[in-house]
Amino acid sequence: MANVAIFDACVLYSAPLRDFLLRLGRAGVVQPRWSDLILDECFRSILQNRPDLSEASLARTRTVMNVAFPSALVEGFEQLIAASALPDADDRHVLAAALHSHASTIVTFNLKDFPASVLEPLGVAAVHPDDFVLERIADGLGPVQAAIAKQAADLTRPPGTIHDVLERLQDCGLPRSVAKLRAEMA
Repeated sequence: MANVAIFDACVLYSAPLRDFLLRLGRAGVVQPRWSDLILDECFRSILQNRPDLSEASLARTRTVMNVAFPSALVEGFEQLIAASALPDADDRHVLAAALHSHASTIVTFNLKDFPASVLEPLGVAAVHPDDFVLERIADGLGPVQAAIAKQAADLTRPPGTIHDVLERLQDCGLPRSVAKLRAEMA
């Protein structure tokens, strides 16, 4: 059974990384999870930093995500937020959603906000997306390569190649994963 992972808002923020992680979910190598609070945070940040994007287009993206992954939306975890002891109170909802959905992993760039000393006793680990993808590669290269190839094939405006997708993912914070994929796909 695939790893159940909460995707923090920061890893869903970048379209190329979000697309790739969701393609890994579609390939069955991860069971993605998020909450409305996580999506609110993500899309609010995108709107603040990308005035060229409309609220309506981001709402469509959110709807597509929830329709494509009907079991991904975690609900009913709110009572766990107050009991989640993290350094930043604004991140407690992420841990609460992880606990409620029995996720073993929180995929986040903000590792310092999810200390192992708090998470380990709860059976949860915070993992940088680069490490997360490297683990998926180690589990089996085929589905990861297929996700990259499909992402490249689906680029139409402008058209893209596998090299283009890897460049974007490297820019999104996956340098070691991209290096490994380049070596394996050469």
